[in-house]
Order: sequence, then structure tokens, then C-alpha cells
Amino acid sequence: MTPATTTAALSPALLRPRGSNHVGMRQFNERVVLQAIRLNGSLPKADIARLTGLTAQTIGLITTRLEDDGLVIKQSRLRGRIGQPSVPLALNPDGAFALGIKISRRSADWLLVDFTGQVRQRHRLDYVFPDIDTLLPAIGQRMQAMHDALGPLKDRLVGIGLAAPFQMGGWHRMLGLSEAQSDAWNQIDLPAQVQAMTEVPVSFAKDTSAACVAELVAGRGCGLKNFLYLFVDTFVGGGLVINSHLHGGVHGNSGAVASLPMGLATGRISPDQLVSHASLWELEQRFLARQLDPHAAYDERALSGPFEAETRGWIDHAANALAHTVVSGTAFLDIDAVIIDGSFCRALLAELIAATQDAITAYNWEGLWSANVMAGQVGPDARALGGALLPLHANFAPDRDLFLKVGD
Repeated sequence: MTPATTTAALSPALLRPRGSNHVGMRQFNERVVLQAIRLNGSLPKADIARLTGLTAQTIGLITTRLEDDGLVIKQSRLRGRIGQPSVPLALNPDGAFALGIKISRRSADWLLVDFTGQVRQRHRLDYVFPDIDTLLPAIGQRMQAMHDALGPLKDRLVGIGLAAPFQMGGWHRMLGLSEAQSDAWNQIDLPAQVQAMTEVPVSFAKDTSAACVAELVAGRGCGLKNFLYLFVDTFVGGGLVINSHLHGGVHGNSGAVASLPMGLATGRISPDQLVSHASLWELEQRFLARQLDPHAAYDERALSGPFEAETRGWIDHAANALAHTVVSGTAFLDIDAVIIDGSFCRALLAELIAATQDAITAYNWEGLWSANVMAGQVGPDARALGGALLPLHANFAPDRDLFLKVGD
């Protein structure tokens, strides 16, 4: 979470919830103060009091405690104003840390994030498809190594956020997996396995929901209250933000766009789903058919050399399917925007966005307000970063349920 971003407000004037001077609200008021500082980068005590509605005396007590706890630090005095020079307070980057772990069908990522949301350490592991017996030890080893690398600050690791598909073994036939490989992943309790490796609390979120969290906090979500989020990876997925909150749905599976049908069922024949039209898996297959490296789908090679022709064919096909999704989502949700991001290079994202915007014009929008389709700002790190933001938010933000609203 960068100092200038917001999870519950679009500007200081809209900061909510406001504080209270009641003794029983101490921890809540501390979180409100931290949130005010986070939204603005740094603030003098007088400005913190004005924004939060807390008295100057209460602010003095709270900021002293936060300084003693190492969560905030004083900056250089501001001079040139009327009255005594003021001393801004800022978040201490070393005040707390969180580890985000993303497990996907093609790679695993580990990001260590500090109190300001900056990435301090990163590790990555690529594979064709994760083998449980290999990946679980790797998760524990890298997690422990990153924790140990904090040295004297390792006690400031407040939590681990795990982001992974709900059903890693889903659509196993598309991936060429056996029933046994699929069942092995679908039956494992991955959060429990990771929790058994550490004494630090482990949070879990669907991988694309975690990516949506990152966009909500550190991307375009700062200026949008309601949006559908689409993340194009090996399989496409999504998330949903309503009133600046991640909306989980009854099963925590809101925004599960991969399963969206692309047409009407005919008799007993089901139409294809979005996952078959707008996933990088399809681009991998195009490359493989020409004996090209399928991993090029995830990097800059996709738009150059022998890969380019296949990529442009995929863009046209995927964009039309995404346009159908945008229209369907807008009809149900009446949202401000649709944000599209993915685990590929930014140049490919820009072309996919442009093609989707063009494809949308072929659909009938009568009775609807056209949605604004825009590119996400976080990129391939979104899922791991969103995972890391979960424990930071749970420990230090005023609204504990902001990202994990399940069963609203």
C-alpha cells in the first residue's frame, strides 16, 4: 500500500470511518491515524487531528505510541508556514512486513512487502504444472529464507497472504493432466499446509481476487468505486469491487468469469466458456502448433519474430470474448469500469485492451450505459502483491473486512 493510495476513501476529505475519543476505541483510533498517514504520505499532527476528528491531545497520545512501536517516524520540520514549524509523521517502512505467495498453474512467486507496500524481496519458480510433492517443500524453504533475511526485523513479519486458484486441478483436460493429478490438487488444503510451516498467521484468497485487491489498493481502484476486474493468465479469472470493497460472494468466488458461457446451450450441448477463448493457454497452444516456445506467451517475445502472427490472431479472438464479458458484466452489475490486466508484457496488454474496446462496438448496448474498459496498473505481480496486502490490512487498517467480504 503506497502512501498516496486509499482503500476506503478517494481523498482526505472523504476519509472514513472517523475516530472516537472513547478509551475502548484505542486500537481502532490507532488504525484510523495510520490510515490517514498512509493516504497522504506524511502529515503533521494538526492535520491528522483535522482529518480524523480526534482531539489534539488524543492524536499526541496515539502518535507517541505509534512512534514507540516503530510504526511511524518523524520527518524534517516544515518551515515557511505561519506559527511554529510542524513535524510531519510518515509510515516507517521497517514498521511491519508481510509475505505474499502466489501459486498458479505455470509459476509461483514470493514477494516480501514492507509497511509502505514496497517490495523488498522476490523469488520466482517456473514449472509446466506444479507437482505437490515438489512445490510444498519449496514454499516452506523460500518462505523461511525470506523471513530469515529480515535479520533483526524478522519479528515484524505480521502475516502471510496466500493467493491460489480455488481449484488448481480445474479444467485438467485442457491442460493435459490426468484425473489423479487433478484430484491431488483439488483435495489438498493448501492454506492449512502453508500454515503448518510457520507460526505467522496465513490468509488465503482466490488468486484473481488477490490481484483485484492489489488493483483496488495500489492501482486504478483508488479512483473507482465499482468495477469488474479481469486477469488474463494461463486461465482467465476475475474479481469484483462494489463500493470500494472486494465483494466475495456466498462462496468467495465472485468474479469467476472463466466459467462464463460464450453462447446458448443447444439441446444437451453446452457452449464454450470464456476460459477457452481468452486465456494464455490458448496462445500457448498456438505457439506449440508451430513448434515455438509456449512460455513466450508470458514475455515480450509474443509480439516479435515468429510469435507475432499467432499472437495477433489470439488477440482478435480473445478480445471478442472479453467484449462479450464486458457487456454481460455491465448488464448485471451497472459498474463504473472493467479493468483488464494479466501476466504478460505491457505491450500485449495495450493491444488487447485496444482490440477489446473495438470489439465492444459490435455489441448492442441498448438499455445499458457503456462501461469504460481500461488497463490495470499492477501487472504480473498483482496476485502475490494482493496476497501480501491482506495481512497488512488485517493488522493495521480500520476496516478489517474490506477485502474479505464473504456472504454479504
